[in-house]
Amino acid sequence: MTAADQTADTSPTLRGSVPPLREWARTFAIGICMGSADAVPGVSGGTIALIAGIYGRLIAMITAITPDRIWQFLTAFVPTNGGVSVRDALDVWDEVDGWFGLALVAGVATAVVVVTRAVHVLSENAPTLLFGFFFGLIAASAIVLLRELSFESAFQVGAAVTGFVLAFVLSGPTPFLASDGLVVVFVAGAVAVSAMILPGISGSLLLVILGQYTRMSDALSNFIDSLIGLLAGGSLAQVVELGTVVVTFILGGLVGLFTVSRAVRRALDRNRRATMAFLVALVVGALRAPVFEVRSEVGFSTDVLVAFAGAALVGAALLLVLDWYAVDLDLDSV
Repeated sequence: MTAADQTADTSPTLRGSVPPLREWARTFAIGICMGSADAVPGVSGGTIALIAGIYGRLIAMITAITPDRIWQFLTAFVPTNGGVSVRDALDVWDEVDGWFGLALVAGVATAVVVVTRAVHVLSENAPTLLFGFFFGLIAASAIVLLRELSFESAFQVGAAVTGFVLAFVLSGPTPFLASDGLVVVFVAGAVAVSAMILPGISGSLLLVILGQYTRMSDALSNFIDSLIGLLAGGSLAQVVELGTVVVTFILGGLVGLFTVSRAVRRALDRNRRATMAFLVALVVGALRAPVFEVRSEVGFSTDVLVAFAGAALVGAALLLVLDWYAVDLDLDSV
């Protein structure tokens, strides 16, 4: 087959594979909403996916991405065994709903970059208001989730107690999590991203519990600044240093998406109520984290307490309004 024949053979396939621009725009917009939700503790991108009606498609896409399909996709571009086959690559791409995933990830990434920039600025200039707002989001999220739980066995109660104690302990001073090691960043990425697809459970909340939320927000914001600065003659060493942290987090997220998230799904299939009791208790235990951050950074005084409480009320009201107008979350459907 000549190059012209190959082009003629694959172009119609490519044109037929690419979705309409309107569908791209809709998926990208949903990704923006999911990314904005995932970037703040207490709000779940999975809940947004559920509201938008794409949750089933999202889970199907993640499940469809297997090592075998990844290998088939990559080898389709290797000039062996008959040459490069764009058609084979597109077949695999369509099997995993690649165009949908690409548009969704682009939207999520865009929102995360914008929100983390705001978090970076607020964490430096108004930590009391920032973490007070997060406290309100987390508290309201806990209320929304707790009303959907019913404890029917001692095992479910034990799972909830375990989740609460784990989150409460990790939300305080933890020497291992306080280190700057890349292992902690990798694990944080794996845990946080795996939770982002669960309705009601925020990946950013888990970063707060692990003490990595502010660090990763600052790292991403500074990394983007360093990239922009590099164009004006900035330091390449700084780009590499910050980029190593960001890439490590992303790699951890990819591993978590295809390992930890699937383990959580299996746990949900095996004992849904006990697993959800554990996850919801994590949210309740995490209420210690914003308080600990404010106490560590500025200390509590009357003025600080008033500002913290006011921001918390705003955060709680925002999430409760979203819950009121959006969807009644049914944990049995997760």
